[in-house]
Amino acid sequence: MATLLYHLGRAAFRWRWFVTLLWVAVLGAVGFAATKAPAAPDDGFTMPGIESQKAFDLLEQRFPGTAADGASARIVFVAPNGEKVTATENKAAIEKLVTEAADGSQVASAVDPFTAKAVSKDASTAYSTVTFKVKADDLTDSAKTHLERAIDTARDAGLTVEVGGDALATQPAAGGSAEAIGIAIAAVVLLITFGSLAAAGLPLLTAIIGVAISMSGVLALGSTFGLSETTGTLATMLGLACGIDYALFVVSRYREERAKGHAPREAAGLAAGTAGSAVVFAGLTVVIALAGLSVVGIPMLTKMGLAAAGAVLLSVLICLTLVPAVLGFWPNAVLSRRDRKKKPKRGNGENGGSRWARIVVRRPIPVLLLGVVGLGAMALPALNLQLGMPGDEAKSTATTERRAYDDLAEGFGPGFNGPLTIVVDAKKAGDAKTAVATISKEIAATDGVVSVSPTRFNSAGDTAVFSATPATSPTDEKTKQLVQTIRDERSGIESQASGASFEVTGTTALNIDVAQKVQDALIPYLALVVGLAIVLLLLVFRSLLVPLKAALGFLLSVLAALGAVVAVFQEGHLASWLGVDQTGPIMSLMPIFLVGIVFGLAMDYEVFLVSRMREAYVHGDGPGQAVVSGFRHSARVVVAAALIMMAVFSGFIGAGASMIKMIGFGLAIAVLFDAFVVRMAIVPAVLSLLGNKAWYLPSWLDRILPRMDVEGEALSRKIPDPVADTPTPHLTPVP
Repeated sequence: MATLLYHLGRAAFRWRWFVTLLWVAVLGAVGFAATKAPAAPDDGFTMPGIESQKAFDLLEQRFPGTAADGASARIVFVAPNGEKVTATENKAAIEKLVTEAADGSQVASAVDPFTAKAVSKDASTAYSTVTFKVKADDLTDSAKTHLERAIDTARDAGLTVEVGGDALATQPAAGGSAEAIGIAIAAVVLLITFGSLAAAGLPLLTAIIGVAISMSGVLALGSTFGLSETTGTLATMLGLACGIDYALFVVSRYREERAKGHAPREAAGLAAGTAGSAVVFAGLTVVIALAGLSVVGIPMLTKMGLAAAGAVLLSVLICLTLVPAVLGFWPNAVLSRRDRKKKPKRGNGENGGSRWARIVVRRPIPVLLLGVVGLGAMALPALNLQLGMPGDEAKSTATTERRAYDDLAEGFGPGFNGPLTIVVDAKKAGDAKTAVATISKEIAATDGVVSVSPTRFNSAGDTAVFSATPATSPTDEKTKQLVQTIRDERSGIESQASGASFEVTGTTALNIDVAQKVQDALIPYLALVVGLAIVLLLLVFRSLLVPLKAALGFLLSVLAALGAVVAVFQEGHLASWLGVDQTGPIMSLMPIFLVGIVFGLAMDYEVFLVSRMREAYVHGDGPGQAVVSGFRHSARVVVAAALIMMAVFSGFIGAGASMIKMIGFGLAIAVLFDAFVVRMAIVPAVLSLLGNKAWYLPSWLDRILPRMDVEGEALSRKIPDPVADTPTPHLTPVP
C-alpha cells in the first residue's frame, strides 16, 4: 500500500498540470451535468415497515387527494380578557378574515370555525384552517401577503391572532454569523498550525473542490436515484470535514519530510505513501459508518449515507492526487518562513505533544481513571433518553407558531396539537357503518382519550377515518403509552367489529413509530460499523488489542456526548446558555447521526495518531517511546483537525431551530470528548500500560492477514533519511 501510494504521489507531483486540469475538467463536466439535469422528485419522508406508514398509504389509496401535501395555515383566535370569540364583534372579525382568506389566489379552502365547531368549550379560543393548492415552497409572495393582511385586520379588531402550520412559517437560518465565525476559526487554526498562508489555504481549497464535485454529482444524479439537495447535506458536511482533515495530514507529513532534507518530489511521494496510507484506511472507516446507515431502513437516511460515503471517497482521491499536484506548483510555499530560511534537519525535538505524552506514560493509571470516570459520568443522562420529533412546542416563544401551539393547548387541551388518526378498513365487514361505529366507541372509551371526531367514509364506503384526541401533549410519554395501549387492545376491538380492522397513524403516531424503529436499529448499526471497523483496524495496526481499544474508546465518547445532549436539550441543564427555549425529546435520528459521523471522525484521529506510534514501534522504539514519538509527530495536527471540526460544528449552535442546535452541539461535544479525552489521554495511557502486548498478533493470524504497510516500512528500507538518525541528547528515554 505505502509503495503504491508513494509512486502515485510522485507521479501526481511530476504530472501536476495534467492532474490539476483533469480535476478541473471533472468539476466542469459534473457541474454542467448538474445544470442540465431535471430536478429530483420530492418523495418526502417515508418509513417502510411501520404501522403509521402503512395506515397513511392505505389512506392515500382509499381517499384519493386526501394526502395532498399542499401548504396550510392554522389561524388561532383568542378573545380579549373576559370576552368570547362568539361575541358579535369578535365573530364578525373572524368571519371576515375567513372570507378574505378564501379569496386568495392559491387558496383551496378556508374553514369557518363556527360552522366546523372549532370553538373551545369556554368560547375563549377558536381556529380556522386555510389550505393551499401548492406546497409551502411554491407559495407566491402575493398569496402570503394577502393572508397576512387579513390577519392584521383581525388583530386590529382586538383579537389575539397567531398562525401555525407551514404556510407562513419562517425558516430559521442554519447557523448565521456563528457558523461564519466557526469557519473563520478553522482558517485561523490552520494558519497557526502551519505558519503559512499557502499551507493553511491548500486544505481548504482542495476540500471545497471535493465538495463542489460531490454536490454537483448529487444534483446531476438526482432524478435518476431520487437524490436532492437535502440528501447532500450530510455529504457537504463530511466532505468538507474529511477533505480538510486528510489534506491537513498529507501537507503536514510533506513538511516533515522536507525538514528531513528530502527533495520536494520525494517528500510528496513519501507523504502520500505514509500519511496517504492512513488517509485511505481512515476514509474506509468513515465509508463503513455512512454506508451502514442503510441498516436503519429509512430510504432518505440510506440515500444521505451513500451520498456522503461517495463524498468521502472523493476526498480521499483528491487528497492522494490533487494535493501532491498542487504542492508541485509551489513546493516551498507551504513551508513556514522559519523552515524556508533554515537548513533541513531532522525534526525530532521536544514539543507540546511529546511532553504531554511523557506525562501520561509516567502516570497512566490516574489519567486513565480520570478519563473513564469523567466520560462515564457524562454518559449517565443518556439512560433517560427519550426520542421523538420536536415540533412547534420546541420553538421560541417569540415565534407565532409557538404561541399558536400554546393557545390551542390552553383552549382545547394539551393533546389537541397531536391527535391520533384512526384508519378503519371495513372492506371485509358485513355492515361497514356498524363496524366503524363499534371501533370508534371502543377507542373513545380508552383511558387517555379525551374525544373522538365524527367518522368520515370514502366514496366507496369501505374505509373510514376519524381522529382521537389524547389527554396529553404529543411528546408526553403518556401519549406514547396510549398509542401502544390502543394497538395492544386491537384484537379485542376488531373481534367486535365483524371483519373490520384499523390502524393508528397521524404525525404523533408517526413520530413515535420512527423513534422506536431508530432505537431498535441502533444496536445492529453499532455492531455492524464497529465490527467492520475492528477488522479494518486489525489490518492497519496488525494488533488485536489496539482495534478493540479504539472501538471501546469511541463507544465511551459517543455515549458521553449523547448524555450531554440529553442533559441540555431534554433535562434543561445550561439550556439557557445555548438559547434553547423549550426542552423536550431528543430528535429521533440524533443517535444515528451522532454514531455515524463521530465514528468516522474518531477513527480518523485514531488512525493518524496511532499509525505514527506503530511506525515508531516498527522502526525500533520501545512501547513507551513509540507513544511519545507518535505524539511528537501527530498530536499537533490531530489537535488542529479536532479544533477545526469543533469550530465548524459549533457554528450550528447559533441556529434558530432547536434540532439544528442539537446536531451542532452534539457533534462538537463528541469531537471534544473523543479527540481530547479518548485519543489524547485514554489511548496513550492504555498503550503504555499494555506495553509490547498492545502490538501483539498471533503468528497464525499474522500469516493470514495481508500486509498493508501503512507505516511505510518498505519505504524506509528503500529510501533512507538524508539526515542521520542521531538521538537528541536532552531527550529522556521512556521505558
